[in-house]
Amino acid sequence: MLPTLYARLSLALVALLLSVGVLYTLLSLSAARYYLQETDQTLHLDLAKNLVADRNLVESGRINETALQATFMEYMVINPSIEIYLLDLNGNILSYSADPGRVKRRSVSLTPIQAFLRGEELPLLGDDPRSHDRQKIFSVTPVPSAQNPAGYLYVVLLGEQYDNAEQFIKESIIWKQTGWALSGSLVAGMITGLWLFRRLTQRLDRLSTEMDAFRQSDFSRFNALTPATKNRDEIDRLGRTFHQMARRIVTQLDELKQQDSLRRELVANVSHDLRTPVAILHGYLETLELKGEQLDQQARDHYLKQALQSSVRLNQLIAELFELARLEAQESVPQREPFNLAELAHDAVLQKFQLPAAANRTTIRLDVVSENLIAWGDIGLIARVFENLLGNALKFTPHGGRITVTLRRVDNNCEVRIQDSGPGIAAAELARVFDRFFQGRDTGKRAPGGLGLAIVKRIIELHGGHIRAESEPGRGTCLTFSLPQKA
Repeated sequence: MLPTLYARLSLALVALLLSVGVLYTLLSLSAARYYLQETDQTLHLDLAKNLVADRNLVESGRINETALQATFMEYMVINPSIEIYLLDLNGNILSYSADPGRVKRRSVSLTPIQAFLRGEELPLLGDDPRSHDRQKIFSVTPVPSAQNPAGYLYVVLLGEQYDNAEQFIKESIIWKQTGWALSGSLVAGMITGLWLFRRLTQRLDRLSTEMDAFRQSDFSRFNALTPATKNRDEIDRLGRTFHQMARRIVTQLDELKQQDSLRRELVANVSHDLRTPVAILHGYLETLELKGEQLDQQARDHYLKQALQSSVRLNQLIAELFELARLEAQESVPQREPFNLAELAHDAVLQKFQLPAAANRTTIRLDVVSENLIAWGDIGLIARVFENLLGNALKFTPHGGRITVTLRRVDNNCEVRIQDSGPGIAAAELARVFDRFFQGRDTGKRAPGGLGLAIVKRIIELHGGHIRAESEPGRGTCLTFSLPQKA
């Protein structure tokens, strides 16, 4: 087994070039023989007829045997490449210009002779009297005449002497020259092919090295050696696809690691935040069970109220956990539709938060800067965003404070700004306001952190929008989110 693609391609190239070289040689020799036969037979088409006329082979309508024998003898010396035979009408050989021991046939086929006399396409091959299976080009004419034929003068053009001379030339010159030419062509072709294959396989080698390094790094690190900036062929496309795939795998692994870290942090936070209301609830209930008869009505009411508040807090945390988990798993797909953002904000401000705000002596103002704000989103989820943000703002706004909700159009988006007059958030903590269970240190409240802003951020992201927080300690906090506008 060959270890590399380059070695296999090289072997395939050598085998292919050898096959092509052998096939080319055979085809070239066959074509050369065919061309030579056609040319020679065309040049000597009337040789037999001219021999009859020039050598006076016919006298008084009969064949002149003496002249025929003299012709045999002269042409054996003058042109030994041709052989002359006298045939009867059945193709039987009557006499010939050759040694008796060399003629092996007693007759020849009349089919090619008749085709020749009809003028069919050349070359035409007839039987060679000196061989049982070989055929040669020929010239033939009826004797003593075409009108009164008694036989045929059959002239083999490339006879045995020609075969011997041709064989000698092939062995001494042609085969050597052809062999050298073919060998040189094959060597040149192989060198060129091997160089081209090397150029092609070098890129595959580099890509293979990158893949192996990526595998050895446990698919966590990827350093592209040859960035596929061009798209010349399949190798470039393969390299670009691998680079994109590798980067995607690294990104996904990083995201999985980050999610695993967040999961661990979430478990730690959940265990802490759930433990507090559970412990409080358990403590008050246990106190009521053990000392219920010893407590007065006011104490029992206080314990029950605290237990109920812890139960409500616990139920709220569990509900938020399930909601955030569902949103992050994308089980809840937004059911988008066009809706009037100003009407939704007005309902949230007036119907749900006016009474809590009045109880806290907090003023909530709705300011619609742009008209006809038609957003594209899930009404229920966006209402949840308003509830979380306004509830969070109301919780951290002191008595007599102010909350302003501003709606306006920015480019192709609807923008909502919720500004409160609370204590604000320190710059070092501002980047973490959307983290799970984050609670600022200088908020002026001692309530534990929750999942409200994390849920808001996930809802906005599912809608293709953005949310950001701006704040200065002592000057309040402004949360701004955007939604795509209905075209």
